[in-house]
Amino acid sequence: MFNKKMGRRDFLGVAGATGLSAVAGAGIGGPKAGNGLTIPGLPPMKPFQDDGERDWREIDRAHKAQVDAFLENIGKDEIFWRPPMEYTMADDGYKVFELTCIEADWETEPGQVFPAFTYNGIVPGPEIRVTEGDKVRVVVKNEMLESTGVHFHGVYVPNNIDGVPFITQPAIEPGSTYTYEFEAVGSGSFMYHSHHNAAEQVVRGLLGAFIIEPLDKSREPQVSAEYTMILNDSGLGYTINGKSFPYTQPIVANKGDRIRIRFMNEGLMIHPMHLHGMPMTVFAKDGYPLPQPYKCDTLNTAPGERWDVLVDCTNPGLWAFHCHILTHAESRQGLYGMTTVLVVNE
Repeated sequence: MFNKKMGRRDFLGVAGATGLSAVAGAGIGGPKAGNGLTIPGLPPMKPFQDDGERDWREIDRAHKAQVDAFLENIGKDEIFWRPPMEYTMADDGYKVFELTCIEADWETEPGQVFPAFTYNGIVPGPEIRVTEGDKVRVVVKNEMLESTGVHFHGVYVPNNIDGVPFITQPAIEPGSTYTYEFEAVGSGSFMYHSHHNAAEQVVRGLLGAFIIEPLDKSREPQVSAEYTMILNDSGLGYTINGKSFPYTQPIVANKGDRIRIRFMNEGLMIHPMHLHGMPMTVFAKDGYPLPQPYKCDTLNTAPGERWDVLVDCTNPGLWAFHCHILTHAESRQGLYGMTTVLVVNE
């Protein structure tokens, strides 16, 4: 069994064992990710020209600085892999979850701050996790300056709980509260998000994971641990779980572990997620088991889709894990955006 809260010292031990300890020097701190952005402490990059004047040392320094910053940040974001949200039990048997919609600044990395819409002050919102057959009550309080509504994406609910203002319910106006009640039917990986001014509200943060576990646990694959990656773009840049590399966190496993990863795309673009070093076994789509699981190393994830995969961690080392639309993950300034690392300890 391994600990998701891997510290920088543990990570550097793996790095040294795999010949990468050289990147663990003092980081520059707070590099800005993205094409055309500079890294503090380094001279600005010149526009690309094939004129023989490119400084390859400058490019290398920029790439190394991003990795240094990633290493320095290991273990410093304790909620990057969202723990399940706490709930209260009502006298009538409902599990009660409370969501408050708040407008706030959200920092995807130091110095990169965006005006965001949030659930309970964070992006993505808290993970809601229930069990098949549970009676669920979600109380939504709107403290934003505009109306909203909550759609439980892929979840089987009555029509009046579908969360689309003026089609199935009134809008949740500023200062008001709205309650959703339903029974958790079926199991799988689902989402919840705004369905009002959604092209702004969702990409700017009103999104979260909604997971229904099966009542019969034998239906689930046996794993050492599981991770959820919520992919987003546009409003807050290219992010995994609300953060951009180098301020994402690694997935950590031991050799021989089997891990489960849930991909959820809440953005406006496709994101082919690519794992180095080992294949992924894809076994469910949109919460439904596939009749025939299959292996791949790159899994295209379209907006609204959810995929469940298993990774058998057989190959020790540090393995890049990123969107393979390369402008979402790497530039002349180094790795950024939709990138993290899978660590497999020997």
